[in-house]
Amino acid sequence: MADPRYIAVKLLTKTFRSGSYSNIQLNAGLDSSGLDDRGKKLCSAVYYGVIQRRISLDYVIVKLSSRPVSKMDDEIVNILRCGIYQLAYMDSIPDNAAVNESVALAKKFGKTSASGMVNAILRNFVRNGKSVYEGDFTSTEGMSIEFSVPEELVSSLTKDYGEEFAFHFLAHSVDPAPLYLRRNQLRCTPGKLQSAMGRIKIVCGTDSELPESAFVQNGGDVTATKAFKKGFFHVQGLSSQYCCLALGPTENDLVLDICAAPGGKTFTMAEMMNGRGQIYAFDLHEKRADLIRKGAERLGLTNIIAAAGDATKFNSELPKFTKILCDVPCSGYGVIRKKPEIRYKPLTDFERLPGIQYNIAQNALNYLAVGGEMVYSTCTVRRAENEEVCERLLREHPELEPVELPEMLLQKFGCMATLSPMYGFDDGFFIAKFRKTR
Repeated sequence: MADPRYIAVKLLTKTFRSGSYSNIQLNAGLDSSGLDDRGKKLCSAVYYGVIQRRISLDYVIVKLSSRPVSKMDDEIVNILRCGIYQLAYMDSIPDNAAVNESVALAKKFGKTSASGMVNAILRNFVRNGKSVYEGDFTSTEGMSIEFSVPEELVSSLTKDYGEEFAFHFLAHSVDPAPLYLRRNQLRCTPGKLQSAMGRIKIVCGTDSELPESAFVQNGGDVTATKAFKKGFFHVQGLSSQYCCLALGPTENDLVLDICAAPGGKTFTMAEMMNGRGQIYAFDLHEKRADLIRKGAERLGLTNIIAAAGDATKFNSELPKFTKILCDVPCSGYGVIRKKPEIRYKPLTDFERLPGIQYNIAQNALNYLAVGGEMVYSTCTVRRAENEEVCERLLREHPELEPVELPEMLLQKFGCMATLSPMYGFDDGFFIAKFRKTR
């Protein structure tokens, strides 16, 4: 019988060695695992949990071991991480089971000589009250250890938005991510959507500003439902839906989504336009443009033209647009609870991004008609990629003026909005809106 913990350790070792995306590694591993649904659920929980809490877990190992993590065998380190994660963060697993299974795993991986060390470290952790960190949680070191992010990210968030924002944002980053859908009002009513979801329970209209949003209450694979196959919804977070609301396209608009794949915002805007008007949706690679086409076909949206295109290069064959969504590539820190590996990337990896983002936004302006409006957005929380890019746009393009965001966002944030779970949103996100006056 397949062992979910054994598979989790194998996948973690492969993921950390290769630096590959966690969802790709996990999906491939589960497909060939032979695990039943319960086993897959345990394997997924341990796998993602260890990735999310790696700094916290390694802090515990360093405290309780005479050997540094860097000197340990990769499989043993991951066995310890999995064991500590179960003990510290999975209340449903008895302490003895977490310890005994971890010791058995060391032997199963052929590391019998290390099984005693695994046993000692985990039992000492239990005897010490399973406490990960006992210092000041609001300090840079404390937030780094407690919420498992590099200290430089803590410092960056604190510098940009203050200590309170940093603390709340990072505290939410280790919570389970809520799942939201966008109901396709062109194909179904709320009642029809719910009945087609099967055993998956949803609550429609959870946000007064977004009546087509729906919150998934009890988990499950929403893409396996009859509702998904019939094109009754697409998966989309609240913050992304607010981005589309800010642009506010109507059936009288000609819309450009300049960095569109995989197409969620394109689909929402097409539905907001009642399937009329037209949206040009571009992404750099044809493969990703095809994702948009397939999604539009499933949803029955015929007002979308999807194609490959380089957002940094002007295409003179395109028309002028009345509305443009410029959702640029970014560091992605706003969605770290959905993509946990992002939290460990050094800030130096993103030094070139503000320049790329500015070039994309500047190129987008070439397509914007006089009187037209553009939304600049990212799924990150870094001033360098957000406010500073927008301030540069206004400074270097006198034909632009800032435009007020929808009332709810305007009241909380003004003309540039940094959304976060601290303010009741599901993801970290940035939205700013401009109008071309001449």
